[in-house]
Amino acid sequence: MSTDSVAIQHTRTKWLWSAAIALFLLNTTACELRREMYDQPKIDPLEASVFFADGLSARQPIPGTVARGQLRLDPHLYQGKVNGELATTLPYEITQKFIERGQERFNIFCAPCHDRTGRGNGMIVQRGFKAPPSMHEQRLRDVPIGHFFDVMTNGFGVMYSYASRIPVKDRWAIAAYIRALQFSQNAHLDHLSAEDRNQLPE
Repeated sequence: MSTDSVAIQHTRTKWLWSAAIALFLLNTTACELRREMYDQPKIDPLEASVFFADGLSARQPIPGTVARGQLRLDPHLYQGKVNGELATTLPYEITQKFIERGQERFNIFCAPCHDRTGRGNGMIVQRGFKAPPSMHEQRLRDVPIGHFFDVMTNGFGVMYSYASRIPVKDRWAIAAYIRALQFSQNAHLDHLSAEDRNQLPE
């Protein structure tokens, strides 16, 4: 074996030993740090405490505490009610973009049961789920718009709450679209402009 080969092998062996020692020290330090954190004094919220007079280590929130993002002082916006009654107006400006957003969200979240026309024959119903009432029933055409927001927020009958799935503004957009959908299926010719009438088939 040449002198150069011996030198290269010696260097390689020395490097491997250095790497092994470094890895060992790093692992040892990490284990020691973890052990120190694991063994440090801490309070188990389920254990009794002698620090507080009631013996509990977990403390109750201060009365009136509101979780971040839960300060909802506008009942019209967040509950769909005005003076304790279902709202008859929207808390947002009605624009074409707002209605289109409502249509998009309706087709995603509502159409599986209510179908895209709102008559209650969605794919879920066709597969055996209980059919919801048609949104074109006179009863639902007459309810305040806040009713739809309330149902989406709190659920009703076999329909569960969508509050965790659909943001507040989108729930109002869907409610606005439902009104437009109801009008579209029950409009009279005299409600249409001359331009719209001209687009109807003969």
